[in-house]
Amino acid sequence: MSSLQKSILPVLLATIWISLSEFLRNEFLLKTYWTEHYQSMGLVFPAEPVNGAVWGIWSLCFAIAIYIFSKKYSLWQTVFLAWWVGFVLMWLVIGNMNVLPYGILPIAVPLSFFEAYLASLIVFRFKRKD
Repeated sequence: MSSLQKSILPVLLATIWISLSEFLRNEFLLKTYWTEHYQSMGLVFPAEPVNGAVWGIWSLCFAIAIYIFSKKYSLWQTVFLAWWVGFVLMWLVIGNMNVLPYGILPIAVPLSFFEAYLASLIVFRFKRKD
């Protein structure tokens, strides 16, 4: 397997996991929270295909970040750093913009941490050993 394939495979597999995790969490577990919160603000929760595409791009960027972190840090350091960068910073921004339904956090925090853990584990299992 070429060096390029050994770099791309872990990122693609992690991207697939992250995308699936985000879709299941936000479409099946938390959709009602999101839509009701947006309705209470007089907004419509973005559910167009463009929104899904942006989440796909976010998933790819998150997987790339995890891959980069994994080159320098241990598995657990990568998990915590990825979770912090991928989720905590996002929640701070959307919380500040008043579009974060805080009621989702008891569900979103552990599930997002599990998402970051499994994506990091995938990267560590499949990345090229330097």
